[in-house]
Amino acid sequence: MKSYSITHRLIITVLLVELLSAISLSGVAMLYERHVRFRSFDIMLRGRADSLLGAVQDAEDTQDNVMLDGTEKNLPTEDIYQVQDASGRVLGHSPNWIGPDPGLLTVKTGRFLRLSVNGAHYRALRIEGLRIVDPGDKGGGIPRRVSIFYGAPVDRVWKDIWKAVGFYAITSLSLLAVSGMLIFWLLNRGLAPLRELAAEAAGVSVDSWNFVPPQRARMIRELAPLTGALETVLTGLEHSFVQQRRFVGDAAHELKTAVAVVKSSLQLLTLRQRTALEYERGIERCQMDCERMEDAVAKMLTLARVETNIELPLSRFATDLSETLGQVSQQFESMAELKHLRILVSTPGPVMVNVEPEQLQLLCSNLLLNALQHSPAGSAIRAVVRQVGSAAELDIEDDGDGIAPQDLPHVFDRFYRGDPSRSRNTGGTGLGLAICKAIVSRWQGTIEIASGLGIGTRVMVRFPASGDRLQLPLR
Repeated sequence: MKSYSITHRLIITVLLVELLSAISLSGVAMLYERHVRFRSFDIMLRGRADSLLGAVQDAEDTQDNVMLDGTEKNLPTEDIYQVQDASGRVLGHSPNWIGPDPGLLTVKTGRFLRLSVNGAHYRALRIEGLRIVDPGDKGGGIPRRVSIFYGAPVDRVWKDIWKAVGFYAITSLSLLAVSGMLIFWLLNRGLAPLRELAAEAAGVSVDSWNFVPPQRARMIRELAPLTGALETVLTGLEHSFVQQRRFVGDAAHELKTAVAVVKSSLQLLTLRQRTALEYERGIERCQMDCERMEDAVAKMLTLARVETNIELPLSRFATDLSETLGQVSQQFESMAELKHLRILVSTPGPVMVNVEPEQLQLLCSNLLLNALQHSPAGSAIRAVVRQVGSAAELDIEDDGDGIAPQDLPHVFDRFYRGDPSRSRNTGGTGLGLAICKAIVSRWQGTIEIASGLGIGTRVMVRFPASGDRLQLPLR
């Protein structure tokens, strides 16, 4: 698809709107000028017809007829008129009168009409008047009705109309040209923060995540959400890339170490002739190291699956947290007996959360396994589920050695084993809590750890409760 400039499109759109406005204004101006000027023309036309009526006087003859007194000769020479009495006798007409259609002389009184005379366009009207002959006689005189047909050319009126419309059109186009340049300048200036923001965003790459949006973009109300969204997205992407690179590096280091251990064990067996018992023990050590490496790979795959499984909607699952915790605790009963530990589970009944069942089971397993590995013999592990308002909470607490303050901020980091309790002796890979953190974040929950040396550890998980939670009595 061909690219385009939003600035040019906005300018063209605004100019087209202004052009349409100018055309509309010219049209309105033409209608207004036509109305006003023809109204004035009609008043003038009626006035001239009335003056012609005033020129009808007593003819001073025996038949008591009327005549024109000659003042009509002062009327414009281009006008046309004809005056006749009730009997149809023509009292007078203009020199350029050529006798229009007789039917025109019978039009309704006071009505304006258009006609063409010698190629010129005229506007005419017909009026009737009454003149009194010998008004001083007995009976008030003799009434004589006259009919006047009067017309005047309208070409000059139309010329004036188009002249006025042309003035409006030229003025509008001049303003359009000036406003176009002004709009171009204002749009370029107004869109400068957007261009600066785009230029800053264009500089972001896989190798350079430096994104500092211009301050002007932050201050513009329409650009502020976009600026914030870009910062959030790029920060998240940068974190994901850094996390992925660190994960790949840490995984490579872990696997390299595990392979080196297996290799060194095999090399040690081949340095000299060994007894069957020594070969057997060496193979057992290699097998244990391979199992540890296999466990690390499985956990890495689990972590990757949890972090990439983001397409499933939250409302798709409604899993009972209490039931899941109970099932997991039963699975660890044998291990707890071997270590002389007790798992105390407390639940209020079904508490539904929007979490995939397998991931919720993995979360509970990792947390309980951590507590079992780090608890001293004879102690108890307390696992509590409760409903607090619109949230479901899971607390798992042990009486182990705890976590040092300097290690506490890093316990969710991948492959982090700063705490001695997470050493190779427990078989840990440093991925258990990282998986828990990924699961909780995936399902919009939170996880916190409170711990201290010698006082044990408490893990607190919080999920939004599902709307499908069963309302059952506590037990």
